[in-house]
Amino acid sequence: MLRQASRLISRSVTAASSKSVTARAFSTELPSTIDSTFVESWKKVAPNMDPPRTPSSFMKPRPSTASSIPTKLTVNFVLPYASELSGKEVDMVIIPATTGQMGVLPGHVPTIAELKPGIMSVHEGTDIKKYFVSSGFAFLHANSVADIIAVEAVPLENIDASQVQKGLVEFTQKLASASTDLEKAEAQIGVEVHSAMNAALSG
Repeated sequence: MLRQASRLISRSVTAASSKSVTARAFSTELPSTIDSTFVESWKKVAPNMDPPRTPSSFMKPRPSTASSIPTKLTVNFVLPYASELSGKEVDMVIIPATTGQMGVLPGHVPTIAELKPGIMSVHEGTDIKKYFVSSGFAFLHANSVADIIAVEAVPLENIDASQVQKGLVEFTQKLASASTDLEKAEAQIGVEVHSAMNAALSG
Protein backbone atom coordinates (compact mmCIF):
# COMPACT_ATOMS: atom_id res chain seq x y z
CA MET A 1 0.00 0.00 0.00
CA LEU A 2 2.74 2.40 0.91
CA ARG A 3 4.58 1.56 -2.33
CA GLN A 4 1.44 2.44 -4.31
CA ALA A 5 1.16 5.72 -2.41
CA SER A 6 4.77 6.60 -3.12
CA ARG A 7 4.29 5.90 -6.85
CA LEU A 8 1.16 8.05 -7.00
CA ILE A 9 2.83 10.83 -5.07
CA SER A 10 5.97 10.76 -7.23
CA ARG A 11 3.85 10.91 -10.40
CA SER A 12 1.87 13.88 -9.12
CA VAL A 13 5.05 15.67 -8.01
CA THR A 14 6.68 15.06 -11.42
CA ALA A 15 3.61 16.36 -13.21
CA ALA A 16 3.46 19.44 -11.02
CA SER A 17 7.16 20.19 -11.45
CA SER A 18 6.90 19.93 -15.25
CA LYS A 19 4.14 22.57 -15.28
CA SER A 20 6.08 25.08 -13.22
CA VAL A 21 9.70 26.17 -13.33
CA THR A 22 9.45 28.98 -10.80
CA ALA A 23 12.21 29.46 -8.23
CA ARG A 24 11.88 27.26 -5.16
CA ALA A 25 11.24 29.11 -1.90
CA PHE A 26 12.92 28.30 1.40
CA SER A 27 11.10 25.55 3.27
CA THR A 28 10.39 27.88 6.18
CA GLU A 29 8.87 30.47 3.85
CA LEU A 30 6.18 28.03 2.72
CA PRO A 31 2.82 27.81 4.53
CA SER A 32 2.73 25.10 7.17
CA THR A 33 -0.01 23.15 5.40
CA ILE A 34 0.06 19.81 3.58
CA ASP A 35 -0.11 20.01 -0.21
CA SER A 36 -3.63 19.30 -1.46
CA THR A 37 -2.35 17.06 -4.28
CA PHE A 38 -0.46 14.97 -1.74
CA VAL A 39 -3.56 14.67 0.48
CA GLU A 40 -5.76 13.56 -2.44
CA SER A 41 -3.22 10.96 -3.53
CA TRP A 42 -2.87 9.70 0.03
CA LYS A 43 -6.63 9.31 0.49
CA LYS A 44 -6.89 7.21 -2.66
CA VAL A 45 -4.58 4.52 -1.31
CA ALA A 46 -5.07 4.94 2.46
CA PRO A 47 -8.55 6.39 3.05
CA ASN A 48 -8.61 5.29 6.71
CA MET A 49 -5.27 6.87 7.63
CA ASP A 50 -4.54 10.53 8.23
CA PRO A 51 -1.83 11.91 5.97
CA PRO A 52 1.53 12.37 7.73
CA ARG A 53 2.67 15.80 8.85
CA THR A 54 5.76 17.09 7.11
CA PRO A 55 8.71 18.82 8.84
CA SER A 56 7.49 22.20 7.59
CA SER A 57 4.41 21.76 9.80
CA PHE A 58 6.63 22.09 12.85
CA MET A 59 8.99 24.84 11.65
CA LYS A 60 8.78 28.41 12.81
CA PRO A 61 8.84 31.12 10.12
CA ARG A 62 12.27 32.34 9.09
CA PRO A 63 13.38 35.38 11.08
CA SER A 64 12.93 38.62 9.18
CA THR A 65 16.01 40.05 7.50
CA ALA A 66 16.67 43.72 8.15
CA SER A 67 16.69 46.00 5.12
CA SER A 68 20.05 47.41 6.26
CA ILE A 69 23.00 45.67 7.91
CA PRO A 70 22.83 45.91 11.73
CA THR A 71 25.70 47.48 13.60
CA LYS A 72 25.96 44.53 16.00
CA LEU A 73 26.13 40.76 15.74
CA THR A 74 23.90 38.83 18.16
CA VAL A 75 25.67 35.75 19.54
CA ASN A 76 24.27 32.71 21.32
CA PHE A 77 27.08 30.46 22.59
CA VAL A 78 25.85 27.20 24.07
CA LEU A 79 27.47 24.13 25.64
CA PRO A 80 25.69 20.86 26.53
CA TYR A 81 25.70 21.85 30.19
CA ALA A 82 25.61 25.68 30.12
CA SER A 83 24.82 28.79 28.12
CA GLU A 84 27.93 30.97 27.93
CA LEU A 85 26.40 33.80 25.89
CA SER A 86 22.71 34.44 25.27
CA GLY A 87 21.63 37.22 22.93
CA LYS A 88 24.99 38.97 23.39
CA GLU A 89 25.47 41.89 20.99
CA VAL A 90 29.09 42.10 19.82
CA ASP A 91 31.13 43.62 16.99
CA MET A 92 32.68 40.41 15.67
CA VAL A 93 33.33 36.76 16.40
CA ILE A 94 36.25 34.73 15.07
CA ILE A 95 35.60 30.99 15.06
CA PRO A 96 37.99 28.05 14.40
CA ALA A 97 36.20 26.46 11.44
CA THR A 98 37.56 23.30 9.82
CA THR A 99 38.22 25.41 6.70
CA GLY A 100 40.28 27.93 8.69
CA GLN A 101 39.73 30.87 11.02
CA MET A 102 36.45 32.56 10.09
CA GLY A 103 35.63 36.13 11.01
CA VAL A 104 31.92 36.81 11.44
CA LEU A 105 30.60 40.37 11.22
CA PRO A 106 27.02 41.72 11.17
CA GLY A 107 25.42 40.92 7.83
CA HIS A 108 27.46 37.76 7.26
CA VAL A 109 26.11 35.45 4.57
CA PRO A 110 24.06 32.56 6.08
CA THR A 111 26.44 29.67 6.71
CA ILE A 112 26.84 26.46 8.69
CA ALA A 113 30.45 25.85 9.75
CA GLU A 114 31.96 22.88 11.55
CA LEU A 115 34.34 23.81 14.35
CA LYS A 116 37.73 22.27 15.06
CA PRO A 117 39.83 22.53 18.23
CA GLY A 118 41.02 26.12 18.52
CA ILE A 119 40.36 29.63 19.78
CA MET A 120 37.05 31.40 19.42
CA SER A 121 37.34 35.12 20.14
CA VAL A 122 34.43 37.45 20.88
CA HIS A 123 35.14 41.11 20.08
CA GLU A 124 33.14 43.85 21.78
CA GLY A 125 34.78 47.23 21.31
CA THR A 126 38.28 46.98 22.74
CA ASP A 127 37.32 43.99 24.90
CA ILE A 128 38.24 40.56 23.50
CA LYS A 129 37.11 37.39 25.23
CA LYS A 130 38.83 34.18 24.11
CA TYR A 131 37.56 30.62 24.54
CA PHE A 132 39.17 27.34 23.63
CA VAL A 133 36.57 25.12 21.93
CA SER A 134 37.03 21.42 21.24
CA SER A 135 34.52 20.97 18.41
CA GLY A 136 30.97 21.87 17.41
CA PHE A 137 29.05 23.89 14.85
CA ALA A 138 28.31 27.53 14.11
CA PHE A 139 25.01 28.53 12.49
CA LEU A 140 25.14 32.01 10.96
CA HIS A 141 21.72 33.42 10.07
CA ALA A 142 20.70 36.10 7.60
CA ASN A 143 19.38 38.34 10.40
CA SER A 144 22.91 38.75 11.89
CA VAL A 145 22.39 36.12 14.59
CA ALA A 146 25.12 33.55 15.24
CA ASP A 147 24.29 30.34 17.12
CA ILE A 148 27.50 28.62 18.21
CA ILE A 149 27.28 25.15 19.77
CA ALA A 150 30.43 23.58 21.21
CA VAL A 151 30.98 20.19 22.84
CA GLU A 152 33.48 21.67 25.30
CA ALA A 153 34.74 25.21 25.83
CA VAL A 154 36.77 27.01 28.47
CA PRO A 155 38.00 30.59 28.78
CA LEU A 156 41.59 30.68 27.57
CA GLU A 157 42.85 32.26 30.82
CA ASN A 158 41.57 29.25 32.79
CA ILE A 159 43.82 26.76 30.98
CA ASP A 160 46.91 25.56 32.87
CA ALA A 161 49.83 25.49 30.43
CA SER A 162 51.75 22.90 32.48
CA GLN A 163 48.79 20.50 32.39
CA VAL A 164 48.49 20.96 28.63
CA GLN A 165 52.16 20.07 28.17
CA LYS A 166 51.77 17.05 30.43
CA GLY A 167 48.68 15.86 28.55
CA LEU A 168 50.40 16.32 25.19
CA VAL A 169 53.31 14.12 26.29
CA GLU A 170 50.95 11.44 27.64
CA PHE A 171 48.81 11.25 24.50
CA THR A 172 51.89 11.27 22.25
CA GLN A 173 53.22 8.23 24.15
CA LYS A 174 49.80 6.53 23.94
CA LEU A 175 49.70 7.11 20.20
CA ALA A 176 53.14 5.57 19.76
CA SER A 177 52.21 2.46 21.79
CA ALA A 178 48.60 2.04 20.58
CA SER A 179 47.87 -1.45 19.28
CA THR A 180 44.21 -1.16 18.19
CA ASP A 181 42.36 1.25 15.92
CA LEU A 182 40.31 2.49 18.87
CA GLU A 183 43.40 3.23 20.96
CA LYS A 184 45.01 5.01 18.01
CA ALA A 185 41.88 7.12 17.39
CA GLU A 186 41.55 8.12 21.05
CA ALA A 187 45.25 8.98 21.30
CA GLN A 188 45.16 10.94 18.03
CA ILE A 189 42.22 13.03 19.24
CA GLY A 190 44.09 13.71 22.49
CA VAL A 191 47.20 14.81 20.59
CA GLU A 192 45.23 17.11 18.28
CA VAL A 193 43.31 18.78 21.11
CA HIS A 194 46.35 19.28 23.33
CA SER A 195 48.42 20.51 20.38
CA ALA A 196 45.71 23.05 19.57
CA MET A 197 45.59 24.19 23.21
CA ASN A 198 49.37 24.46 23.31
CA ALA A 199 49.38 26.54 20.13
CA ALA A 200 46.59 28.77 21.52
CA LEU A 201 48.56 29.44 24.72
CA SER A 202 51.85 30.08 22.96
CA GLY A 203 50.32 32.18 20.17
